[in-house]
Amino acid sequence: MDIEKLKSLMHLLETSSLKKLHVRDGDYEVTLEKPDFNEPFPTIITPKTSHQEAHKEEKKGEFIVSPMVGTYYASPSPGSASFVKVGDKVLEDTIVCIIEAMKVLNEVKARKSGIIVEILVDNAQPVEFGTKLFRID
Repeated sequence: MDIEKLKSLMHLLETSSLKKLHVRDGDYEVTLEKPDFNEPFPTIITPKTSHQEAHKEEKKGEFIVSPMVGTYYASPSPGSASFVKVGDKVLEDTIVCIIEAMKVLNEVKARKSGIIVEILVDNAQPVEFGTKLFRID
């Protein structure tokens, strides 16, 4: 299975209402699955950054989390304004950041309505599935 076919399968899953996709292609077999955002996320160990260490105490509230492993980007391109900043009101379909995974830029939507009260990661920081990106009220 070539990388372009895999990318198209990832895009198909991301843009559809499907929750899981299982494909066999010759000797290759791949299963892709969307996270269930209503389920609690497992504890994930991520590298500490100065921004995270300053916020060691666990804050209460709703969180927007990373739906995948990749690199977090706060804006659509270098030098552009951030998608959101502290104090911004977001709706469920508001794009809050980009996660780059395997050279594919994936837009992350808030999936919750509220006000951004804290940004929990630094730009260009690697993130894991379930990493808390934003705290909203």
